[in-house]
Amino acid sequence: MNVRLHLFEFEDLPWFPHVIRQGMLDFLRFMISKLGAYGPAIPLLQELLQRSGQSYITDLCSGAGGGIAGIREALSQQMGQPVQVTLSDLYPNTEAYEYLRTQSGGLIDYIPQPVDATAVPAGVTGVRTIFSSFHHFRPQQATAILQDAADKRALIGIFEGSGKSWLELLVFWLTFPFIILIVTPFIRPFKFSRLFFTYLIPLIPIGILWDGTVSLFRIYHPRMLEGLVAQVQAPGYTWRTGIVGKGLGKQVIYLIGYPN
Repeated sequence: MNVRLHLFEFEDLPWFPHVIRQGMLDFLRFMISKLGAYGPAIPLLQELLQRSGQSYITDLCSGAGGGIAGIREALSQQMGQPVQVTLSDLYPNTEAYEYLRTQSGGLIDYIPQPVDATAVPAGVTGVRTIFSSFHHFRPQQATAILQDAADKRALIGIFEGSGKSWLELLVFWLTFPFIILIVTPFIRPFKFSRLFFTYLIPLIPIGILWDGTVSLFRIYHPRMLEGLVAQVQAPGYTWRTGIVGKGLGKQVIYLIGYPN
């Protein structure tokens, strides 16, 4: 799918009801965690942490923290030491973050104040990561995120759980309407509002199907990421992009950057 269309996503709209947005993000977090969507990216994350000489990640644009618990655990096992993660977002989902902090015994924390990925405060340290969110940004904003990391000599890893293919889109439409209905009662923390807006007034499923479709069109293919990197003024900085993983639903598009 060598095309990118920046159509609108419901969750980006400021007027979109918070309860519906959170229901959609909770579903995304649940599915990413259960499918282990970012497993193929673990070696890349480990490399970034080893290059940084630390075991600390600051996750930007965290949404509901989709998959971060499993990622943190896998990294900890690979590195033989506890990896700490701090979640952040321009619109922090503090309820989801509190849940993840409790479940991780404090190894996952969060910044309660808004954090702009294009201008991360100087006091925010650690290897920067962005999972499943980079496609929300138009090219100018996406380049600004990369430029901010380079300006502050921060290591950064950007990951999208997709191979960006037409087959993925077809399978998504054929299976996800049923998956949403099946798994919703098992999503934690439990919310009656999630059941109401899934089964009685199905705004959450409609939002998931639309935003999921648009996300595939919005995702930057590695060739597109190379075009963004070419616009970044970053002497003494290394960028690498590509696709890791094999098989449907097991591919991850990545872009990593680090000072030489």
